Amino acid sequence: LFRAQQGAEDPALVYLPLLMATTISTLVGVIVTARVQKLPLASPLLLTVMGVWLAVLGLLGAVVLLAPAEAANTFASLLGNGILLLVLSVFFIAAWRSGVDSYDAFVEGAKEGFTLAVKIIPYLVAMLTAIAMLRAGGVLGLFLDGIRSGVGALGLDTRFVDALPVALLKPLSGSGARAAMVDVMQTHGVDSLAGRMAAVMQGSTETTFYVLTVYFGSVGIRDFRYALWCGLAADAAGLVSAIFLSYLFFA
Repeated sequence: LFRAQQGAEDPALVYLPLLMATTISTLVGVIVTARVQKLPLASPLLLTVMGVWLAVLGLLGAVVLLAPAEAANTFASLLGNGILLLVLSVFFIAAWRSGVDSYDAFVEGAKEGFTLAVKIIPYLVAMLTAIAMLRAGGVLGLFLDGIRSGVGALGLDTRFVDALPVALLKPLSGSGARAAMVDVMQTHGVDSLAGRMAAVMQGSTETTFYVLTVYFGSVGIRDFRYALWCGLAADAAGLVSAIFLSYLFFA
């Protein structure tokens, strides 16, 4: 949606690397959580489903990367739009088979969303205030300049640093990360490497601190235990994957 609003030549082009990065992030989160909680993951069904899904993603990625550029872009676009349509179709079919009225369920969900929004406003204000202080104080800019200098000193490509504001803000605030993503797209171009990478980062990481602060706080949970570290591990995996896959597909 945001890529389309910014005039992207093909808004769905980022969907395959986004899906890959999300898969890696999810797997890392599940594995880390299972290790911490000492949960077994060696289930034949689970391993089969995971293996098939990874094989499908690997095959699709190979087709896109090995095909000529024009054909690859066309295939990636059709694939992205097709997956989105498939997901929506699955939701409607599942609702129909279960005898659930999709419209009524949506309306009820919207009502619950408004009720929850009222409860989380105090936590939301606190988080947004902290983010605004970091941005207005120049801390974020200094941090990015430091990363750019360090990466440049190693002789590496520094273009990914332009998309890092999305990754840094996403664990804190989804709205803040979206604002950062739009800013990257407007500054560097929606179809630039940074613009596409920002979109992949936005879709493959989670608002970890936001969830812990707002939702845990709204139900009175004060002890996060290992939820924070498991969530941050998944975010780190999504971030690294988003950078690597964006270079692989778009650089």
